[in-house]
Order: sequence, then structure tokens, then C-alpha cells
Amino acid sequence: MSHIFNASLKQTLSERLSRLAPWTPPAVPLKQAAVAITIVPHEETAGFLLTRRAPRLNAHAGQWALPGGRIDDGETIIEAGLRELREEINLAAQASDVLGTLDPYPTRSGYMITPIIVWMENLTDMKPNPDEVASIHPFALSELERPDSPIFITIPESEKPVIRLLLGEEGHIHAPTAALLYQFAEVGLRDRATRVHDLEQPVWAWK
Repeated sequence: MSHIFNASLKQTLSERLSRLAPWTPPAVPLKQAAVAITIVPHEETAGFLLTRRAPRLNAHAGQWALPGGRIDDGETIIEAGLRELREEINLAAQASDVLGTLDPYPTRSGYMITPIIVWMENLTDMKPNPDEVASIHPFALSELERPDSPIFITIPESEKPVIRLLLGEEGHIHAPTAALLYQFAEVGLRDRATRVHDLEQPVWAWK
């Protein structure tokens, strides 16, 4: 499919996301969180945003991440995802900008993360919140369709495969971010109803 940032891409993504049947996770006591996969103009095509977490953070400092965090009492998943997008990178999206959601993903560190897909045309006000974000990085959607990615790795600590997504010339990311982006690519870009809750994180991310 074409990745030109236009109304046709927006409609296609929205339709494909709406066809994904909800996956109901097992009833386990995990903290609920939301993240935003934000679709933006990128050079001549469409892209998505990743951040580098601030080095001073207690957990996973300096790692690739999607804007997001824990859902506050009384918030919906969409409200939390939009709030985190605003707090972390100063993008004020509305509920009408949300194209859909993906499956919740259970993490080894005790969270159930649900991604919302946000369509964001105006990036004029975008800037990192230095308390949480070191830098913001746009990537083309075509990065999610590379023939050499994803890579699935076997580890002795788990029967589940560890997912690794290649990014840029030398970079790569792991689950949970890699799992969420992989499902977005499968559902939104390839029109496949792929599930990702059985994809593993590397051992160093279990804490």
C-alpha cells in the first residue's frame, strides 16, 4: 500500500484497525497503561514517532519508547494515551484523531499496555518534555515493512520468541515497543489480524 500522508491512508488505516476483533487478555492483576503510535508526515511520505527516554528515569532510561504511561483512575485508554502524548512531546491530539486501538500487551514488568493509533497532521508545537523524553525521532512507515525485519530470537529463559525490530541503519528495538509496532504493521499496513501477546521481551527488560 502507499504510505503517502493523505486522506486515503488515513481511511485505510482506520478501516483495517476497525476490523481487528478485540483480544481479551486473561484476568491477571497488571497495571493498565496506554501508549500512542502517532502517524505523522515524514519527508515525502508518512511516518511514526519514537522517543528516547530521558537518562534520569528510574526505569528503562535511554531506551526507545512510544509516548505513554499508566492510566489514571477514571481515565479511558484513549484519554490516557492522548494525555501522555501531550505531556511527553507536547502534541495536543483530540479523540477524533484516534484511528483505533490494538491489542493489549502484557509486560514482564507488570503492565498491560494498550496502544492507540493517532493521526497527527500538525507537528509545529512538538517538543520533548525533558523530565521524561531525551529526544523525538520520526521514522518512515516503510521501516516497518523491511524484508530483514522483524527477527525472532530464542532464549533459554522462555518458550516464547523474543521479537526484535530493525530500525534505521544500525538500530533495533525489542518488546514491548517492538511488539506493538509489529502488530500495527501487520494490521494497518499488511491487513493481517496478527496477535502479539505471545511475543517475548529480552530478559533485561523483565524488571
